[in-house]
Amino acid sequence: MTTGAILLAAGFSRRFGSIKLTAMLPGNTTVLASTSRLLQNNVDELIVVTRPALFDAEVFASTDIPEQQIVLCPDAELGMGHSLACGIRALPAHWDACLVCLADMPFIKPSTLQQICSRADRSRIVIPAYQGQRGHPVCFGRDFFTELAQSQGDTGGRDVIKSHPEQLDLLEMDDAGILQDIDTPEDLPACQ
Repeated sequence: MTTGAILLAAGFSRRFGSIKLTAMLPGNTTVLASTSRLLQNNVDELIVVTRPALFDAEVFASTDIPEQQIVLCPDAELGMGHSLACGIRALPAHWDACLVCLADMPFIKPSTLQQICSRADRSRIVIPAYQGQRGHPVCFGRDFFTELAQSQGDTGGRDVIKSHPEQLDLLEMDDAGILQDIDTPEDLPACQ
C-alpha cells in the first residue's frame, strides 16, 4: 500500500486576519512548515494544494516542500471542495490511499497519522474520532478518488463520506489534535 497525503493550503485566513500559514509556532516554525513536516515524516508521499497568490507571496519559503510537490489551484476561492478536487486530479497513479489534511492543523500526533495509515485500504474511508467527535485527517482509498475529483464548494469530502456509510472505518483516537485547527490568532500556542 502506498498512502500519500494531500495538504490543503489554499484558504484565505479571513478569521485569522493575516496569512495564518506563516504564523509562528513554538520551536520557531510556521504553521505550514510544522504541518508539512509532520506529514512528510509519516506518509509515503505528499502533495500540497495552494492558490497562486500564496505561492507567489513566498509563503512556502519557510518550508522544505519541493516545488514539484506543490499544486496550484486557480479556483480555490470557490471553496475547499475545488482545492480537494484539484489535488486528487494531481495524484500519482500509484497511490492506493490518500489522507486529506488541512494545513491549519499542526497539532496532530505522529502516532495518530501512523495508526490511520495502518488502516488504509483501497475500498475504505478511515476517519479518526476523539471522544466520539470526528476529526481530521480523513483517509480515502483509491476507490473514492473519482468521486473526490468532482468535489465542489465547501463540502470537501463530506458528500463522499455520506454516500458510503458501509465503507467507513471510524477509528477512536486519544488525540485532541485531530479536532484542533487554527482559525484566529488566539488559537496559536504561546511562542516562548
